[in-house]
Amino acid sequence: LRVNSTKSMIGHLLGASGGVEAVATVQAIRTGWVHPNINLENPDKDVDTKVLVGPTKERLNIKAALSNSFGFGGHNSSIVFAPYK
Repeated sequence: LRVNSTKSMIGHLLGASGGVEAVATVQAIRTGWVHPNINLENPDKDVDTKVLVGPTKERLNIKAALSNSFGFGGHNSSIVFAPYK
């Protein structure tokens, strides 16, 4: 399990951020490259930092990926992507 975030790289796109994150997620599955968590300098002490992607991209064998989008007022969604077989 690895965790990263697109928001630190793209800013706040309001309703479009879910679409951009979906593209980043599918590209990570397709290419095996996972983008970094930039500007993550002080993770919460209770978080297992071994699951966080560091400040540089990582190459992984991704079998499935979860994209979460959390918006104001309860506009939330989650979707799991995996290669078509």
